Amino acid sequence: MDRAGADYAEVVAWLRNPGVLIAMILLLAALFHHTALGLQVIVEDYVHSGLKFALMITVRLACYALVVAGVIAVLKIALAAP
Repeated sequence: MDRAGADYAEVVAWLRNPGVLIAMILLLAALFHHTALGLQVIVEDYVHSGLKFALMITVRLACYALVVAGVIAVLKIALAAP
């Protein structure tokens, strides 16, 4: 089945496949890990004040929060009653 142009019901059916669900969760984790690393480099390169440590912690916590929100959203979609 081609996923491009799929409607909501087709995407939900696709996400109900356990392999696809696990891959989507791993993708979210990898995506936000990569985002955190990139933002950490930006903070290290361009922030030269006492805010550097606080910004790095904030970036890391925000990325963790986004991973959790994304996983909850995917699980909610995949495990919802048909």
